[in-house]
Amino acid sequence: MSAVTQHRPGAGRSAATDEPLLVVENLVVEYPGKGFRAPPFQALKGVSLSIRAGETVGLVGESGSGKTTLGRAVLGLAPVTGGEIRYAGDRISGINKKQRRALSDDLQVVFQDPYTSLNPAMTVNDILTEPLLVAGVSRTDANKRVRDLLDQVKLPQDAGQRLPREFSGGQRQRIAIARALSRDPKVIVCDEPVSALDLSNQARVLDLFIEIQERTGVAYLFITHDLSVVRHISHRVAVMYHGEIVESGDAGAVTSTPEHPYTQRLLLAAPVPDPVRQLQRRADRQRLATQLAAQDEQAGAGVGGDEAHSTDPSREA
Repeated sequence: MSAVTQHRPGAGRSAATDEPLLVVENLVVEYPGKGFRAPPFQALKGVSLSIRAGETVGLVGESGSGKTTLGRAVLGLAPVTGGEIRYAGDRISGINKKQRRALSDDLQVVFQDPYTSLNPAMTVNDILTEPLLVAGVSRTDANKRVRDLLDQVKLPQDAGQRLPREFSGGQRQRIAIARALSRDPKVIVCDEPVSALDLSNQARVLDLFIEIQERTGVAYLFITHDLSVVRHISHRVAVMYHGEIVESGDAGAVTSTPEHPYTQRLLLAAPVPDPVRQLQRRADRQRLATQLAAQDEQAGAGVGGDEAHSTDPSREA
């Protein structure tokens, strides 16, 4: 159960400019099949979405739905076999390593696990100055920038001299956010950034993301399996199922009155304290699971590769 359930206030077109900053169009990602002569596994099947400056688009689905693959494709870490990705009007899918490094000023990432995403042998100051020094910033200016970053993520100034192991999970994720902000990006891909945190830290970190966005105008592609999280932080939501977006729209509408049976099932996965209501929700979820299975069989949709996971969202970690 999540500690955050309310819809983000002020969500919608007023929160961002009208022109899309990041565009994903008919994106296809394929991986080699497992086994001799096995057909390729299609992780993404013609996915399209756009993100405007200053906007948060929540990408939600269970494990194996393709949501993390989409984030990796945006970052240049997954093979694009069809369609394209554009940033600020320029095609960025298929660019070379030098061009990708240049793009890192504008496009950054916050990973899921704050316990493994930070180098345990480096101080926080070294972690935060490294991308600045690589970009040619002087040591003096880099140290000044680190002080500003620590203020932005609400960590004390003496945190710079400490190692990651000296911090809690929520504090480590704040360090990871500060690192992502170090070069003033325009877009941050957030891959399950609160799923490894306890409920109280989830709420604090989500509020920090919102505060940073309101101050800097950064856009987020926010990947999660939790509908209550995307309701809290997102302006718009896209729901992924078997490598496709099956529903998208305003966060309030999609997370309160979903139309697709899979989204309805995700919504019903959240437990409620009333045991009678919980039993009814479980029955409704099973009914929707049967309906989805019948639709998949009719459409010839198979589950393989990374999608060979439980499709019951109530089992998500």
